[in-house]
Amino acid sequence: MALFCSLVILLMTNLFYMPVQSLNNEGIALWSLKRSIREDPSRFLKNWSLSDETPCKWRGVKCIRDRVVSLSLSNKNLTGFLPPIFGNLSVLRHIFLRNNNLSGSLPVTLFDLNGLQSLVLSGNSFSGMIPEELGKLGSLQTLDFSGNSFNSSVPASLLWCGQLKVLDLSRNGFSGSLPDGFGTRLTRLKHLNLSFNKFTGSIPSDMGNLSSLQGTLNLSNNLFSGLIPANLGNLPETVYIDFSHNNLSGPIPQNGALLDAGPTAFVGNPLLCGAPLESMCPPDIPSGRNGQAPRINGTLIMIVVELCFLFINRNYN
Repeated sequence: MALFCSLVILLMTNLFYMPVQSLNNEGIALWSLKRSIREDPSRFLKNWSLSDETPCKWRGVKCIRDRVVSLSLSNKNLTGFLPPIFGNLSVLRHIFLRNNNLSGSLPVTLFDLNGLQSLVLSGNSFSGMIPEELGKLGSLQTLDFSGNSFNSSVPASLLWCGQLKVLDLSRNGFSGSLPDGFGTRLTRLKHLNLSFNKFTGSIPSDMGNLSSLQGTLNLSNNLFSGLIPANLGNLPETVYIDFSHNNLSGPIPQNGALLDAGPTAFVGNPLLCGAPLESMCPPDIPSGRNGQAPRINGTLIMIVVELCFLFINRNYN
């Protein structure tokens, strides 16, 4: 009997001291992210605990009124993947995960965060396709996928992200042509970097409508082909333009922002000609200030014709 009572007391004691999970749904969602991290060399996530009521005191987590609005885990050398947790983080506004060792494809639930304003995943090893659900992020202002291994085309739904100010897809394996309407639907862009990919097709002529650009228009090291649209000269003259190392051809339009670009902006396109490059355009390729054939004065033509008639009549007589 004494042994039985001792066992009962021991059991009750264990139950009394057993930690009770009180973490809310947002905390449970972030806890699953911690479980998906295989390596955390700096132990940055050490204080993420199931015994907390909310994750608002966790490192890298910012809350407003006990709701998670920002997740910042950049430069922590975290190794792992992103689980489909984001449906429970409905008021999340900013995700900063740059410069880690995260890999795999992006969970579709990531794009259910229709209030998301910043999505920065640069400097990781994410791969696969960007889903059409990207277009759900209508409030997105910063999209930085640079320095990953994405290898699909850019979905047309990107154009639904009309609030974008920063778009950086550089140093990936993106291919195909840019969606039609790129320059008319994303007019708030201030920074655009598509360099070091495998984009093909022509440069959209409506890119000249990106009048808000302040920093960079970088399309270098791709497979863009065809003529440089003349209306790109309408871009602000302070914009740095880089079209180098593509398959562009024909005369470089001599107007506006294009006129101010130096030769390094166009090198690596063997079929481009005209200033500021040293290679002159052949006589059979027309060029002008607007990238069009120069107009010939009608009066000059009449004078030339009359001189020809006089010359012929003189020889005949």
